[in-house]
Amino acid sequence: MKQNLLDFEPAAMAVWFAEHGEKPFRAKQVMRWIYKNGESDFDAMSDLAISLREKLKQLACIQPPSVIREETATDGTHKWLLNVGTGNAVEAVFIPEDDRGTLCISTQAGCALDCSFCSTGKQGFNRNLSTAEIIGQVWWANHELGKHEEGNWPVTNVVLMGMGEPLLNLDNTVSALRLMLDDHCYGLSRRRVTVSTSGVVPAMDRLRDECPVALAISLHAPNDKLRNELVPINQKYPLQELMAACLRYLEKAPRDFVTFEYVMLAGVNDGVHQARELINLVHDVPCKFNLIPFNPFPQAPYQRSDMETVKRFRDVLMQAGIVTTIRKIRGDDIAAACGQLAGQVQDKTKRAHRLAEVRP
Repeated sequence: MKQNLLDFEPAAMAVWFAEHGEKPFRAKQVMRWIYKNGESDFDAMSDLAISLREKLKQLACIQPPSVIREETATDGTHKWLLNVGTGNAVEAVFIPEDDRGTLCISTQAGCALDCSFCSTGKQGFNRNLSTAEIIGQVWWANHELGKHEEGNWPVTNVVLMGMGEPLLNLDNTVSALRLMLDDHCYGLSRRRVTVSTSGVVPAMDRLRDECPVALAISLHAPNDKLRNELVPINQKYPLQELMAACLRYLEKAPRDFVTFEYVMLAGVNDGVHQARELINLVHDVPCKFNLIPFNPFPQAPYQRSDMETVKRFRDVLMQAGIVTTIRKIRGDDIAAACGQLAGQVQDKTKRAHRLAEVRP
């Protein structure tokens, strides 16, 4: 079987080339062709010797996940359904804005965490994505959208907020992050790459030590009782442990704050008294809040908070000196909004096994 070069982070790519009798700079050349130029055809890599091109054609391939379906929302948001094999498909979403292009990518086929307000989590869990399947989403988005006139790729920011919990697939996630950050690949700033986690505390510490990027926490509740219901992993890593992990992460983070994501559920977590609970919870954690209007899905047990309630909640946090934004709803007409990514997930029986790894 040919080696998919998208599976190699930069250091591993150099080792593979050395094992095949090639100098390390050849690995950098090939990475630049793959990521800087978006090239998947070895014959097109014109500054490589013909003999090396022929060797690569025999030994390797550049194979991102294939696109099953692409949709474009009325607001310009793009969503791709990507085939990751054995009946599974994941979704990636590109959100264009005037000053940036943000790509939301997936790290698992399904999700084991079963957060009660999330359509993605209701699809079950099949497996972790490989490095190639994670970075391949970035490759495809750039390839499909095409370079800007000035020669830059349209994806300027990447958020790991799609299907799955990134920190339960940490090794492959870190490898993909290193490709996003490497100057011979996409060369993104650590401040422009964000990992979102529901709070896998030991993996937060590993990410801080191995590849710190911007951090977002799916918080959604101001106390353990409610968060245990909304975000079951809280039973393993309760809020005080999570807050301590956030402080440790900030010691090496590229940003000097953590973003807390908070989905607004009518009559559940959107009261003024709960906003005040949040202020007490995060009082010593440098942070900002991103309030997310709930995006309904079939059989969802919740309703979206009305905008007056959301703004009142925001104002309480702002008066306490906490920067708070309300996330603009993007792509909901193609089910591309936060919490709506579902894809196609087979073999849901693996959820219980995966949860056992993180629950008490």
